[in-house]
Amino acid sequence: MTRDNLVLGLDIGTTKICAIIAKVTDDDIAVIGTGISPSLGLRKGMVVNLEATIKSIAEAVSKAERMAGRQVAGAYIGIAGGHIATRESAGMISVSGDDHEVSPDDVKRVLQEARTVPLSSDRTIIDVLPKEFIVDGVGGVKDPVGMSGIRLEVKANLVIGAVAAIQNLAKCVQRAGLAINDIILQPLASAEAVLTPLEKESGVLLVDIGGGTTDIAVFREYSVWHTGVIPVGGNHLTNDLSVGLRVGARTAEELKIKAGWSTVNQAPDGVIPQEVVASPGKTPLLYREVARIIEPRVTELFMLVSQELKERGLLDLIPAGVVLTGGTSKLEGLCEMVSDMLDLPVRQGYPQGVTGLANTVADPSCATGVGLVLLAAKQEPKVSPSKPTAKGLMDKLRYWFGEFFEMSR
Repeated sequence: MTRDNLVLGLDIGTTKICAIIAKVTDDDIAVIGTGISPSLGLRKGMVVNLEATIKSIAEAVSKAERMAGRQVAGAYIGIAGGHIATRESAGMISVSGDDHEVSPDDVKRVLQEARTVPLSSDRTIIDVLPKEFIVDGVGGVKDPVGMSGIRLEVKANLVIGAVAAIQNLAKCVQRAGLAINDIILQPLASAEAVLTPLEKESGVLLVDIGGGTTDIAVFREYSVWHTGVIPVGGNHLTNDLSVGLRVGARTAEELKIKAGWSTVNQAPDGVIPQEVVASPGKTPLLYREVARIIEPRVTELFMLVSQELKERGLLDLIPAGVVLTGGTSKLEGLCEMVSDMLDLPVRQGYPQGVTGLANTVADPSCATGVGLVLLAAKQEPKVSPSKPTAKGLMDKLRYWFGEFFEMSR
């Protein structure tokens, strides 16, 4: 049966809300509407002002719907922030059925078994990311369905988040008039849009530089080996410029985008022209002054990235190098600087895999939004023509956080 469905990817970030509507058919994923609004109610990926966040979400979605000429009922939500953590886990079951052939139900059961780890009442498991399946002691299996065996095991990474942070995000989406079709870890969405299959197979590090935090994900053998959150993002560079140059936040942001060379050695000589940014003071502003302020913070960020990879024993397992994405990844000279620091090949990641208004989202800052619609297209159609009811949304939330809701009754 030919599919013709709408999906909405909603990237709720610290600096911006990005809504992307795509039309999904059996042969194509075509972007038909986009909407971006300033994010005024989040800090480090977490909601700190409900009303401001609701307004920002509604504005971005409304813009995308007007462009598409269609309304959507549900969204695929990207989640990130300092509250996200990963934890290694494993599960083991006996294969059901007299024929001892691994079924999709067996895979679901072993993944559920991997979820059975002790957590505090304020934490919940967002996702289970299998690294490998093991059938009767034979490892390295990516898809065990159909294989014969008696014992099925899985090694996986659990994505864990704060219950309150997830509920607050879900509440904002609900009050903006949307149901939630799925919650997806943002670096996994970005990876879907910017990484190649060869990179995922060989071993690659994705670095998604957001406004409040930087998300990292290591892929190897087509599986997620590690995800993490670094508490440094593009807003830190903006704040450094604002304080160091004694200019307002808006001027600092313009300087970062238009004149922010990442290293002093690469910064050109001369005065920043008026057409780049209005002069913040009486004395001329030099490119090198901006670079001297930006360089230490960028160095700090990638030293933290390098440290986390070394602690996990992953630095030597990413021969395909590093892919940078997110708005701040567009800083001039950043790829060269990171390559020198990590001694690895580095490239900038641009979203791919969609048609239609592809040029409007062909920017690193849209990587998560594009990745969300790509992942949504792989799932069963879930979009209905009408807006959701409150009861419908609560049913979905109980599905995700069933244990938590049962405990709180």
